[in-house]
Amino acid sequence: MKRWIIITILSIGLISTGIWGYRQFTEKESVMVHAENNYQRAFHDLTYHVDLLYDKIGTTLALNTKDTLSPQMLDIWQLTSQAQSDVSQLPLGLLPFSKTESFLADIGEFTYHVAIRDLDNEPLSDDETDRLSSLYESANEIRKELRTVQHKVFDDQLRWVDVELALANNDREQPNHIIDGFTAVEEYTSGFNESHFHNLSSDFPSQQESFQFVDGESISEEEVSDLIREQFDLTEELEIDLQKSGEGAQLDTYSGSFTHDDQQGYVEITEKGGHVLSYMISRDLSEAEISLHDAEQKANQLLKEQGFDDVKRLRSSQYDHTGLFQYAVSQDDVWIYPDQIMVKVALDTGDIIGFSATDFYRNHREREIEEPELSLDEASDHVSSALNIEDQHLAIVEDEAGNEVLAYAFFGTLDQDTYRIFIDANTGNEVFVELMHDVESKWD
Repeated sequence: MKRWIIITILSIGLISTGIWGYRQFTEKESVMVHAENNYQRAFHDLTYHVDLLYDKIGTTLALNTKDTLSPQMLDIWQLTSQAQSDVSQLPLGLLPFSKTESFLADIGEFTYHVAIRDLDNEPLSDDETDRLSSLYESANEIRKELRTVQHKVFDDQLRWVDVELALANNDREQPNHIIDGFTAVEEYTSGFNESHFHNLSSDFPSQQESFQFVDGESISEEEVSDLIREQFDLTEELEIDLQKSGEGAQLDTYSGSFTHDDQQGYVEITEKGGHVLSYMISRDLSEAEISLHDAEQKANQLLKEQGFDDVKRLRSSQYDHTGLFQYAVSQDDVWIYPDQIMVKVALDTGDIIGFSATDFYRNHREREIEEPELSLDEASDHVSSALNIEDQHLAIVEDEAGNEVLAYAFFGTLDQDTYRIFIDANTGNEVFVELMHDVESKWD
Protein backbone atom coordinates (compact mmCIF):
# COMPACT_ATOMS: atom_id res chain seq x y z
CA MET A 1 0.00 0.00 0.00
CA LYS A 2 2.81 2.38 0.91
CA ARG A 3 4.45 1.63 -2.39
CA TRP A 4 1.35 2.78 -4.30
CA ILE A 5 1.09 5.91 -2.16
CA ILE A 6 4.71 6.78 -2.90
CA ILE A 7 4.21 6.09 -6.61
CA THR A 8 1.08 8.28 -6.61
CA ILE A 9 2.87 11.14 -4.82
CA LEU A 10 5.85 10.92 -7.18
CA SER A 11 3.52 10.84 -10.18
CA ILE A 12 1.66 13.93 -8.96
CA GLY A 13 4.99 15.67 -8.35
CA LEU A 14 6.24 14.73 -11.80
CA ILE A 15 3.05 15.97 -13.46
CA SER A 16 3.15 19.22 -11.46
CA THR A 17 6.78 19.76 -12.43
CA GLY A 18 5.88 19.13 -16.06
CA ILE A 19 3.01 21.63 -15.92
CA TRP A 20 5.22 24.21 -14.23
CA GLY A 21 7.98 23.63 -16.78
CA TYR A 22 5.57 23.93 -19.67
CA ARG A 23 4.14 27.15 -18.25
CA GLN A 24 7.63 28.61 -17.82
CA PHE A 25 8.47 27.59 -21.37
CA THR A 26 5.35 29.18 -22.86
CA GLU A 27 5.86 32.39 -20.91
CA LYS A 28 9.48 32.62 -22.02
CA GLU A 29 8.44 31.83 -25.58
CA SER A 30 5.84 34.62 -25.44
CA VAL A 31 8.48 37.13 -24.35
CA MET A 32 10.82 36.01 -27.14
CA VAL A 33 8.07 36.24 -29.77
CA HIS A 34 7.25 39.78 -28.62
CA ALA A 35 10.92 40.79 -28.73
CA GLU A 36 11.43 39.14 -32.13
CA ASN A 37 8.44 41.01 -33.60
CA ASN A 38 9.84 44.33 -32.37
CA TYR A 39 13.31 43.54 -33.73
CA GLN A 40 11.97 42.51 -37.13
CA ARG A 41 9.85 45.66 -37.37
CA ALA A 42 12.80 47.92 -36.46
CA PHE A 43 15.13 46.19 -38.94
CA HIS A 44 12.74 46.36 -41.88
CA ASP A 45 11.93 49.98 -41.01
CA LEU A 46 15.68 50.72 -41.00
CA THR A 47 16.12 49.13 -44.43
CA TYR A 48 13.16 51.10 -45.78
CA HIS A 49 14.39 54.42 -44.34
CA VAL A 50 17.93 53.94 -45.72
CA ASP A 51 16.38 53.19 -49.12
CA LEU A 52 14.45 56.46 -48.93
CA LEU A 53 17.57 58.25 -47.72
CA TYR A 54 19.46 57.10 -50.80
CA ASP A 55 16.63 58.23 -53.10
CA LYS A 56 16.27 61.61 -51.41
CA ILE A 57 20.01 62.39 -51.59
CA GLY A 58 20.00 61.44 -55.28
CA THR A 59 17.04 63.73 -55.93
CA THR A 60 18.72 66.56 -54.02
CA LEU A 61 21.76 66.41 -56.30
CA ALA A 62 19.47 67.34 -59.20
CA LEU A 63 17.98 70.39 -57.43
CA ASN A 64 19.38 73.88 -57.05
CA THR A 65 16.61 76.23 -55.90
CA LYS A 66 15.75 77.24 -52.37
CA ASP A 67 12.07 76.34 -52.67
CA THR A 68 12.79 72.73 -53.62
CA LEU A 69 16.21 72.14 -52.05
CA SER A 70 15.39 73.15 -48.47
CA PRO A 71 12.40 70.77 -48.10
CA GLN A 72 14.49 67.93 -49.53
CA MET A 73 17.25 68.61 -47.02
CA LEU A 74 14.74 68.61 -44.18
CA ASP A 75 13.34 65.30 -45.44
CA ILE A 76 16.85 63.80 -45.38
CA TRP A 77 17.40 65.13 -41.87
CA GLN A 78 14.16 63.56 -40.67
CA LEU A 79 14.98 60.25 -42.36
CA THR A 80 18.36 60.07 -40.61
CA SER A 81 16.60 60.60 -37.29
CA GLN A 82 14.18 57.79 -38.08
CA ALA A 83 17.05 55.51 -39.13
CA GLN A 84 18.90 56.27 -35.87
CA SER A 85 15.73 55.43 -33.93
CA ASP A 86 15.44 52.13 -35.82
CA VAL A 87 19.06 51.23 -35.01
CA SER A 88 18.53 51.99 -31.32
CA GLN A 89 15.74 49.38 -31.18
CA LEU A 90 17.92 46.55 -32.52
CA PRO A 91 19.92 44.23 -30.21
CA LEU A 92 23.28 45.62 -31.32
CA GLY A 93 24.45 46.75 -27.88
CA LEU A 94 27.33 44.28 -27.84
CA LEU A 95 28.21 44.77 -31.52
CA PRO A 96 30.34 47.82 -32.44
CA PHE A 97 28.03 50.06 -34.45
CA SER A 98 28.91 53.52 -33.17
CA LYS A 99 30.58 54.62 -36.44
CA THR A 100 27.41 53.97 -38.41
CA GLU A 101 25.27 55.82 -35.84
CA SER A 102 27.78 58.70 -35.96
CA PHE A 103 27.63 58.67 -39.75
CA LEU A 104 23.83 59.00 -39.68
CA ALA A 105 24.07 61.80 -37.11
CA ASP A 106 26.61 63.64 -39.29
CA ILE A 107 24.32 63.42 -42.32
CA GLY A 108 21.52 64.89 -40.19
CA GLU A 109 23.67 67.77 -38.97
CA PHE A 110 24.94 68.60 -42.46
CA THR A 111 21.52 68.54 -44.14
CA TYR A 112 19.88 70.48 -41.31
CA HIS A 113 22.56 73.18 -41.49
CA VAL A 114 22.03 73.56 -45.24
CA ALA A 115 18.22 73.50 -44.97
CA ILE A 116 17.91 76.35 -42.48
CA ARG A 117 20.23 78.85 -44.14
CA ASP A 118 19.28 81.33 -46.85
CA LEU A 119 20.13 79.40 -50.00
CA ASP A 120 19.38 82.40 -52.21
CA ASN A 121 22.29 84.33 -50.71
CA GLU A 122 24.39 81.28 -49.85
CA PRO A 123 23.73 78.45 -52.33
CA LEU A 124 25.39 75.05 -52.18
CA SER A 125 29.12 75.32 -52.71
CA ASP A 126 31.10 72.93 -54.90
CA ASP A 127 32.55 71.39 -51.76
CA GLU A 128 29.07 70.76 -50.34
CA THR A 129 27.94 69.23 -53.64
CA ASP A 130 30.93 66.90 -53.44
CA ARG A 131 29.89 65.96 -49.91
CA LEU A 132 26.38 65.15 -51.13
CA SER A 133 27.83 62.98 -53.90
CA SER A 134 29.92 61.09 -51.33
CA LEU A 135 26.86 60.69 -49.11
CA TYR A 136 24.96 59.35 -52.11
CA GLU A 137 27.62 56.71 -52.75
CA SER A 138 27.85 55.78 -49.07
CA ALA A 139 24.09 55.51 -48.65
CA ASN A 140 24.02 53.21 -51.67
CA GLU A 141 26.65 50.89 -50.16
CA ILE A 142 24.83 50.74 -46.83
CA ARG A 143 21.50 50.22 -48.62
CA LYS A 144 22.86 47.29 -50.64
CA GLU A 145 24.36 45.64 -47.55
CA LEU A 146 21.13 45.98 -45.59
CA ARG A 147 19.16 44.61 -48.54
CA THR A 148 21.49 41.60 -48.65
CA VAL A 149 20.89 40.99 -44.95
CA GLN A 150 17.14 41.41 -45.46
CA HIS A 151 17.07 38.77 -48.20
CA LYS A 152 18.99 36.39 -45.95
CA VAL A 153 16.53 37.04 -43.12
CA PHE A 154 13.60 36.20 -45.41
CA ASP A 155 15.19 33.24 -47.22
CA ASP A 156 16.72 31.54 -44.19
CA GLN A 157 14.05 32.68 -41.68
CA LEU A 158 16.71 34.17 -39.42
CA ARG A 159 15.73 35.39 -35.96
CA TRP A 160 17.03 38.49 -34.22
CA VAL A 161 16.69 36.86 -30.81
CA ASP A 162 19.36 34.38 -31.95
CA VAL A 163 21.61 37.34 -32.78
CA GLU A 164 20.97 38.74 -29.32
CA LEU A 165 21.92 35.43 -27.69
CA ALA A 166 25.01 35.06 -29.87
CA LEU A 167 26.21 38.56 -28.99
CA ALA A 168 25.46 38.11 -25.30
CA ASN A 169 27.36 34.80 -25.23
CA ASN A 170 30.16 36.13 -27.46
CA ASP A 171 29.52 33.21 -29.81
CA ARG A 172 31.15 34.17 -33.09
CA GLU A 173 32.22 30.68 -34.20
CA GLN A 174 28.96 29.93 -36.00
CA PRO A 175 28.35 32.08 -39.11
CA ASN A 176 25.59 34.63 -38.67
CA HIS A 177 24.51 36.63 -41.72
CA ILE A 178 22.93 39.40 -39.64
CA ILE A 179 26.05 39.99 -37.53
CA ASP A 180 28.31 39.72 -40.61
CA GLY A 181 26.16 42.19 -42.53
CA PHE A 182 26.11 44.82 -39.82
CA THR A 183 29.83 44.35 -39.21
CA ALA A 184 30.40 45.05 -42.94
CA VAL A 185 28.32 48.24 -42.69
CA GLU A 186 30.32 49.35 -39.64
CA GLU A 187 33.64 48.66 -41.35
CA TYR A 188 32.54 50.65 -44.39
CA THR A 189 31.41 53.70 -42.42
CA SER A 190 34.57 53.55 -40.30
CA GLY A 191 36.52 54.35 -43.45
CA PHE A 192 34.33 57.29 -44.42
CA ASN A 193 36.14 60.61 -44.47
CA GLU A 194 34.78 62.63 -41.53
CA SER A 195 36.19 65.83 -43.03
CA HIS A 196 33.10 65.85 -45.25
CA PHE A 197 31.26 67.30 -42.27
CA HIS A 198 33.66 69.98 -41.07
CA ASN A 199 32.62 73.60 -40.50
CA LEU A 200 29.08 72.77 -39.49
CA SER A 201 27.11 75.54 -37.83
CA SER A 202 27.81 75.84 -34.13
CA ASP A 203 24.16 76.79 -33.72
CA PHE A 204 23.03 73.28 -34.66
CA PRO A 205 21.58 71.51 -31.60
CA SER A 206 24.16 68.76 -31.07
CA GLN A 207 22.98 65.39 -29.83
CA GLN A 208 25.39 65.79 -26.96
CA GLU A 209 23.10 68.51 -25.65
CA SER A 210 20.31 65.98 -25.22
CA PHE A 211 19.53 64.33 -21.88
CA GLN A 212 21.00 67.25 -19.92
CA PHE A 213 18.49 66.61 -17.14
CA VAL A 214 19.81 63.08 -16.52
CA ASP A 215 21.98 63.48 -13.42
CA GLY A 216 23.22 61.52 -10.43
CA GLU A 217 25.81 58.84 -9.72
CA SER A 218 26.20 55.80 -11.97
CA ILE A 219 24.47 52.71 -10.63
CA SER A 220 25.40 49.04 -10.90
CA GLU A 221 23.45 46.14 -12.41
CA GLU A 222 22.53 44.99 -8.91
CA GLU A 223 21.13 48.41 -8.07
CA VAL A 224 19.16 48.42 -11.34
CA SER A 225 17.67 45.03 -10.45
CA ASP A 226 16.71 46.36 -7.02
CA LEU A 227 15.03 49.39 -8.62
CA ILE A 228 13.02 47.16 -10.95
CA ARG A 229 11.96 44.88 -8.09
CA GLU A 230 10.87 47.87 -6.03
CA GLN A 231 9.08 49.52 -8.96
CA PHE A 232 7.02 46.42 -9.79
CA ASP A 233 6.89 44.76 -6.35
CA LEU A 234 8.84 41.68 -7.45
CA THR A 235 10.35 39.02 -5.21
CA GLU A 236 14.09 38.44 -4.84
CA GLU A 237 13.76 35.02 -6.46
CA LEU A 238 12.27 36.34 -9.70
CA GLU A 239 14.80 36.40 -12.54
CA ILE A 240 15.37 39.74 -14.30
CA ASP A 241 17.17 39.76 -17.64
CA LEU A 242 19.37 42.87 -17.89
CA GLN A 243 21.24 44.26 -20.88
CA LYS A 244 23.41 47.36 -21.00
CA SER A 245 23.50 49.73 -23.97
CA GLY A 246 26.52 49.43 -26.23
CA GLU A 247 29.54 51.65 -26.60
CA GLY A 248 28.80 54.91 -28.38
CA ALA A 249 25.17 55.07 -27.27
CA GLN A 250 23.79 58.57 -26.84
CA LEU A 251 22.73 57.67 -23.31
CA ASP A 252 23.98 54.74 -21.24
CA THR A 253 21.00 52.67 -20.15
CA TYR A 254 19.98 49.28 -18.81
CA SER A 255 17.13 47.36 -20.45
CA GLY A 256 15.38 44.83 -18.22
CA SER A 257 12.72 42.23 -18.89
CA PHE A 258 10.88 39.83 -16.60
CA THR A 259 7.92 37.46 -16.47
CA HIS A 260 5.65 37.56 -13.42
CA ASP A 261 2.42 35.58 -13.12
CA ASP A 262 0.54 36.21 -16.36
CA GLN A 263 2.41 39.31 -17.47
CA GLN A 264 5.68 40.30 -19.11
CA GLY A 265 7.51 43.48 -18.20
CA TYR A 266 9.99 45.61 -20.13
CA VAL A 267 11.79 48.57 -18.55
CA GLU A 268 14.59 50.98 -19.51
CA ILE A 269 16.60 52.77 -16.82
CA THR A 270 19.49 55.24 -17.14
CA GLU A 271 22.85 54.15 -15.76
CA LYS A 272 23.44 57.69 -14.55
CA GLY A 273 21.08 58.42 -11.67
CA GLY A 274 18.84 55.38 -12.19
CA HIS A 275 16.01 57.32 -13.87
CA VAL A 276 13.15 55.25 -15.30
CA LEU A 277 12.88 56.22 -18.97
CA SER A 278 10.05 53.88 -19.89
CA TYR A 279 8.35 50.59 -19.15
CA MET A 280 5.60 48.44 -20.54
CA ILE A 281 3.57 45.64 -18.95
CA SER A 282 2.08 43.14 -21.39
CA ARG A 283 -0.87 41.03 -20.25
CA ASP A 284 -4.38 40.04 -21.27
CA LEU A 285 -6.93 42.77 -20.50
CA SER A 286 -10.50 42.20 -19.30
CA GLU A 287 -13.56 44.39 -19.83
CA ALA A 288 -13.25 47.96 -18.57
CA GLU A 289 -14.30 48.41 -14.95
CA ILE A 290 -13.16 51.99 -14.33
CA SER A 291 -13.85 55.22 -16.22
CA LEU A 292 -11.32 57.22 -18.21
CA HIS A 293 -11.57 59.91 -15.53
CA ASP A 294 -10.64 57.46 -12.78
CA ALA A 295 -7.80 56.12 -14.93
CA GLU A 296 -6.48 59.66 -15.29
CA GLN A 297 -6.36 59.98 -11.51
CA LYS A 298 -4.20 56.84 -11.45
CA ALA A 299 -1.89 58.38 -14.06
CA ASN A 300 -1.69 61.65 -12.12
CA GLN A 301 -0.80 59.75 -8.95
CA LEU A 302 2.01 57.91 -10.74
CA LEU A 303 3.49 61.15 -12.05
CA LYS A 304 3.39 62.63 -8.57
CA GLU A 305 5.17 59.59 -7.15
CA GLN A 306 7.81 59.85 -9.89
CA GLY A 307 8.46 63.50 -9.01
CA PHE A 308 6.64 65.13 -11.94
CA ASP A 309 4.66 67.86 -10.18
CA ASP A 310 4.16 70.72 -12.64
CA VAL A 311 2.56 68.86 -15.57
CA LYS A 312 -0.34 69.61 -17.89
CA ARG A 313 -2.45 66.98 -19.59
CA LEU A 314 -2.34 67.43 -23.35
CA ARG A 315 -4.60 64.58 -24.35
CA SER A 316 -6.55 61.61 -23.04
CA SER A 317 -8.02 58.84 -25.16
CA GLN A 318 -9.61 55.46 -24.67
CA TYR A 319 -8.88 52.51 -26.87
CA ASP A 320 -10.44 49.10 -26.17
CA HIS A 321 -9.56 48.40 -22.53
CA THR A 322 -6.87 51.04 -21.97
CA GLY A 323 -6.63 54.74 -21.28
CA LEU A 324 -3.73 56.71 -22.80
CA PHE A 325 -2.65 60.04 -21.31
CA GLN A 326 -0.17 62.52 -22.75
CA TYR A 327 1.38 65.21 -20.56
CA ALA A 328 3.76 68.15 -20.94
CA VAL A 329 5.67 69.93 -18.19
CA SER A 330 5.00 73.58 -17.45
CA GLN A 331 7.40 76.46 -16.78
CA ASP A 332 6.04 79.85 -15.73
CA ASP A 333 2.58 78.81 -16.98
CA VAL A 334 4.03 78.02 -20.42
CA TRP A 335 3.36 74.47 -21.61
CA ILE A 336 6.58 72.84 -22.83
CA TYR A 337 5.46 70.40 -25.53
CA PRO A 338 8.89 68.82 -26.26
CA ASP A 339 9.11 67.67 -22.62
CA GLN A 340 6.40 65.05 -22.88
CA ILE A 341 5.42 62.09 -20.72
CA MET A 342 3.03 59.27 -21.66
CA VAL A 343 1.09 57.04 -19.28
CA LYS A 344 -1.04 54.04 -20.21
CA VAL A 345 -3.62 52.64 -17.76
CA ALA A 346 -5.50 49.33 -17.87
CA LEU A 347 -9.20 50.03 -17.47
CA ASP A 348 -9.98 46.62 -15.94
CA THR A 349 -7.89 47.09 -12.77
CA GLY A 350 -6.51 50.62 -12.98
CA ASP A 351 -2.92 49.33 -13.13
CA ILE A 352 -0.29 51.35 -14.97
CA ILE A 353 0.79 49.22 -17.93
CA GLY A 354 2.80 51.79 -19.86
CA PHE A 355 5.02 54.75 -19.05
CA SER A 356 7.43 56.78 -21.19
CA ALA A 357 9.43 59.81 -20.04
CA THR A 358 12.17 59.48 -22.68
CA ASP A 359 11.15 62.72 -24.43
CA PHE A 360 11.15 64.53 -21.10
CA TYR A 361 14.66 63.43 -20.17
CA ARG A 362 15.93 64.01 -23.70
CA ASN A 363 14.64 67.59 -23.99
CA HIS A 364 14.10 68.97 -20.50
CA ARG A 365 16.08 71.99 -19.33
CA GLU A 366 15.44 75.40 -17.84
CA ARG A 367 14.46 77.68 -20.73
CA GLU A 368 14.69 81.47 -20.96
CA ILE A 369 11.15 82.41 -21.95
CA GLU A 370 10.72 85.98 -23.14
CA GLU A 371 7.47 87.91 -23.22
CA PRO A 372 5.59 87.31 -26.50
CA GLU A 373 5.24 90.25 -28.87
CA LEU A 374 1.61 89.36 -29.61
CA SER A 375 -1.18 89.27 -27.06
CA LEU A 376 -3.57 86.33 -26.87
CA ASP A 377 -6.30 88.35 -28.62
CA GLU A 378 -3.92 89.44 -31.38
CA ALA A 379 -2.82 85.86 -31.97
CA SER A 380 -6.41 84.60 -32.04
CA ASP A 381 -7.06 86.87 -35.03
CA HIS A 382 -4.79 84.56 -37.03
CA VAL A 383 -7.02 81.54 -36.32
CA SER A 384 -9.68 80.64 -38.87
CA SER A 385 -13.05 82.17 -38.00
CA ALA A 386 -14.67 78.84 -38.98
CA LEU A 387 -13.32 77.30 -35.79
CA ASN A 388 -15.03 77.66 -32.43
CA ILE A 389 -12.17 78.21 -29.96
CA GLU A 390 -12.73 76.22 -26.76
CA ASP A 391 -9.39 76.68 -24.96
CA GLN A 392 -5.97 78.27 -25.38
CA HIS A 393 -2.60 78.58 -23.67
CA LEU A 394 0.96 79.77 -24.27
CA ALA A 395 3.37 77.00 -25.23
CA ILE A 396 6.77 76.09 -26.55
CA VAL A 397 6.53 73.73 -29.52
CA GLU A 398 8.83 72.44 -32.21
CA ASP A 399 8.30 73.55 -35.81
CA GLU A 400 8.85 71.27 -38.81
CA ALA A 401 12.59 72.03 -38.77
CA GLY A 402 12.88 70.98 -35.13
CA ASN A 403 13.35 74.52 -33.78
CA GLU A 404 11.57 75.51 -30.58
CA VAL A 405 9.01 78.27 -31.04
CA LEU A 406 7.01 80.26 -28.51
CA ALA A 407 3.42 79.92 -29.68
CA TYR A 408 -0.20 80.20 -28.63
CA ALA A 409 -2.02 76.87 -28.72
CA PHE A 410 -5.70 77.14 -29.62
CA PHE A 411 -8.17 74.26 -29.34
CA GLY A 412 -11.06 74.70 -31.73
CA THR A 413 -13.96 72.62 -32.99
CA LEU A 414 -15.41 72.37 -36.47
CA ASP A 415 -18.46 70.13 -36.89
CA GLN A 416 -17.53 66.91 -35.04
CA ASP A 417 -13.76 67.40 -35.21
CA THR A 418 -11.35 69.06 -32.78
CA TYR A 419 -8.23 70.86 -33.96
CA ARG A 420 -5.16 72.20 -32.23
CA ILE A 421 -3.69 75.27 -33.91
CA PHE A 422 -0.33 76.77 -33.01
CA ILE A 423 0.28 80.45 -33.82
CA ASP A 424 3.77 81.94 -33.46
CA ALA A 425 3.52 84.31 -30.47
CA ASN A 426 5.93 86.79 -32.05
CA THR A 427 5.09 86.78 -35.76
CA GLY A 428 1.50 85.51 -35.94
CA ASN A 429 2.53 82.84 -38.46
CA GLU A 430 0.83 79.48 -38.29
CA VAL A 431 3.34 76.95 -36.93
CA PHE A 432 1.16 73.92 -37.64
CA VAL A 433 -2.38 72.58 -37.29
CA GLU A 434 -3.23 69.20 -35.80
CA LEU A 435 -6.44 67.20 -36.01
CA MET A 436 -7.08 65.57 -32.64
CA HIS A 437 -7.83 61.87 -33.03
CA ASP A 438 -9.46 59.79 -30.33
CA VAL A 439 -7.40 56.72 -31.10
CA GLU A 440 -4.49 55.24 -29.32
CA SER A 441 -1.12 56.60 -30.31
CA LYS A 442 1.65 54.22 -31.37
CA TRP A 443 3.29 52.85 -28.26
CA ASP A 444 6.84 51.58 -28.77
